[in-house]
Amino acid sequence: MSSFDIQPIGRFYGTSAVIRRPKEIACFSYDDEHQLRLDDSSLRYYYPPRLGADLSKGFESFQKLDDTADDHLDSLLKTVMETERSTGERLEADFITWRGMMTKIMATPFDNFNGFEMNATSFQGTIFIEENHAYKLEQWQSQRSQPSRPGSYSQDMMSFWGYKFETLSLIPHPWAETSRDYIENRENEIVNNYAQYCSVVKTGIGKSKMILGGEVDAVWDFKPEDKDLPVNWVELKTSEEIQNDRDMAKFERKLLKFWIQSFLLGVPKIIVGFRSKSGVLQRLEELNTSSIPGNVKKNSRNAWDGNICINFTAVFLEWLKESITGSGTWRIRRKEKSQLIEVFKVKESGVGDILSPEFLEWRRSVALKDV
Repeated sequence: MSSFDIQPIGRFYGTSAVIRRPKEIACFSYDDEHQLRLDDSSLRYYYPPRLGADLSKGFESFQKLDDTADDHLDSLLKTVMETERSTGERLEADFITWRGMMTKIMATPFDNFNGFEMNATSFQGTIFIEENHAYKLEQWQSQRSQPSRPGSYSQDMMSFWGYKFETLSLIPHPWAETSRDYIENRENEIVNNYAQYCSVVKTGIGKSKMILGGEVDAVWDFKPEDKDLPVNWVELKTSEEIQNDRDMAKFERKLLKFWIQSFLLGVPKIIVGFRSKSGVLQRLEELNTSSIPGNVKKNSRNAWDGNICINFTAVFLEWLKESITGSGTWRIRRKEKSQLIEVFKVKESGVGDILSPEFLEWRRSVALKDV
């Protein structure tokens, strides 16, 4: 077993490591039945919701996706395969994973409570990382079994508020092509989290090149046909209204994940819907992703430092490349409240279920053609 010391985080202080601007190289969608489509059919557009809307409305009819199945990296790998077929070129990267996995790694220096477990394998010079599904289900069950505080709403209800806010803020076409009736009737829409648009980007931190896949909520105006142009993506978040310094400190801690999630996919704008304790939408605030670390630093609460997160990730990924080599599967683990990230081998050979047989066959056939 190898281990990486998180502390002291002061060794990661200073100017941030080199960052490669995230560039979308592909996308995929899940439709209203959560069927995979290798297109942008689930792309949505932002249009402001009505203030005063009740985020609890429609909870009883919520069509919630059952995400207890282990989908591994399958949809991301299918998108990689299709992109390689269409371009005739193999996508080269040190790491291929979901944005969520890299978010957990990048938040590590300032997240002193949460743990994580990931599975990894090395294949054709790339390390593929997925969440350890058994660990994810354990955490999910643990959170659900915790009793709600007296007078507070259930975890299920508060989770629904986020999906409701998205429904209230999205339209299926650009504003000019969307009817007024549709816009004004969004509060009566049945909330369904089956449909998703997922962006696949090429990016990098330090010496490590990455291909990341992750859901994007909406585009601000339109998606340029020229893939070299940045996209005005929008990330939607909800948070309880800030009443005092304690609330502000709590919100600044939440901003760490908000920032990392958007930073990794190149999302320039985050729109936060502030709600009352009872789930009524009270105001909207637009945050520029690039300005968040500086604004947090100005408040001098020392909540977190963006450069430390970037530098930590750059060094950790270099260490991971040295730790995960050859055939087999590995576990990347950080126990709750631990100051170590452990890496150990789970299987001596093969790639486990991390890579689909379809992907392995495709990559091996391409390798044979290159010989």
